[in-house]
Amino acid sequence: MPVRVLVTDYVWPSIEPERQVLAGIGAELIAAPNGDEDTLVSMSRDVDGILTCFAKVTENVVRAAERCIVIGRYGVGVDNIAVDTATELGIAVTYVPDYCVDEVSDHTMALLLAWNRRVVTLDRSVRTTGWGSVPLTMRMMRLRGKTLGIVGYGRIGQAVAAKAGAFGFRVLAHSPSIDAAAAQRQGVRPVDLPTLLRESDFVTLHAPMTPDTEGLIGRAELDLMKPDAFLLNCARGALIDEDALYDALTSGGIAGAGVDVLVDLAPPPDDRFFQLDNLLVTPHTAFFSQEATLELERRAAGEVASVLRGEMPDNLVNPAVLSHHNPRHSLSAA
Repeated sequence: MPVRVLVTDYVWPSIEPERQVLAGIGAELIAAPNGDEDTLVSMSRDVDGILTCFAKVTENVVRAAERCIVIGRYGVGVDNIAVDTATELGIAVTYVPDYCVDEVSDHTMALLLAWNRRVVTLDRSVRTTGWGSVPLTMRMMRLRGKTLGIVGYGRIGQAVAAKAGAFGFRVLAHSPSIDAAAAQRQGVRPVDLPTLLRESDFVTLHAPMTPDTEGLIGRAELDLMKPDAFLLNCARGALIDEDALYDALTSGGIAGAGVDVLVDLAPPPDDRFFQLDNLLVTPHTAFFSQEATLELERRAAGEVASVLRGEMPDNLVNPAVLSHHNPRHSLSAA
């Protein structure tokens, strides 16, 4: 039987780059017509590998994939994959943790600048009511000397810090695993989360989605922020308690927010957040550029191909699978 890899979903024009990579090991690529669990359960039964973007590779899908050796994620987080189940069954899980660092950090700064300079508001006013029709009474900050707080100081958080430095920001960072000495050498002050929230004019989230970080920013945290502060999230929607955020935005608890993600991955056009003038929202596109997408496709497929060849991938999510008593893969812990 030929080696087959299932693509659960993708948001780019084609999967030809993946097809070319996997053809190099004689693997056939098949694409699911949708990411519904029933569809993926049915299609995963006779595949050797799975590549997934946003679709949920649930426990039911993983258990149905009786031939599967490897599950690869197009992207950084793996919260849409039942990793524990895969590890239990001896299935390797891979991801691409560093492909869109420039894009997400650029997007973060774009949302920050668009809000602070009121780009969207002023553009709309010119188009609808004419040149110079908006009185200059809104809050616009001189960014030099203002404070940016970065929650999550990994690759993307560090890239944001470097770019913020060019604007003259004072930068604070909070992360459980932060290297305080390294951060200070980069001109960044490590602080606890309450301090960061109290002192920052802008707060940007770049933490991974884990059980510990779900709802990381709730009512208590939003209450600590300045009334004219701006909250950014280009990481995962569930990092923020959305009811608390909605209340903060509508009550004046904070001035505004810019988000590339919401808890609902496909919110309806009448979503309550879309009615707010003090929210900037983009549709989970912070990762995107043509260069980043091509890199992601090739590297994600390459990780899966490595495992199918019996070679250690560059980025193994579940190293415990290497000591599994009856692994499906042929990777060596050595």
